[in-house]
Amino acid sequence: MLAVIGAVLFALALILDLADASIGDTINGMTIVTAGLLCVALHLAGIGTRARSGGGGGWSLRGRR
Repeated sequence: MLAVIGAVLFALALILDLADASIGDTINGMTIVTAGLLCVALHLAGIGTRARSGGGGGWSLRGRR
């Protein structure tokens, strides 16, 4: 989910850069790119991912019958 948010932030930063626009004095293209990089870094660190629930096709500790 954080990767999707990062992609949206990158797209917004690209549109603002191409239009040569600014949202305000403090929020500019570089701020949005930094927020996108933060979201991607958190996604790669494993934060914001759903925990896998047991029961579906993984390794099992039970022996064969």
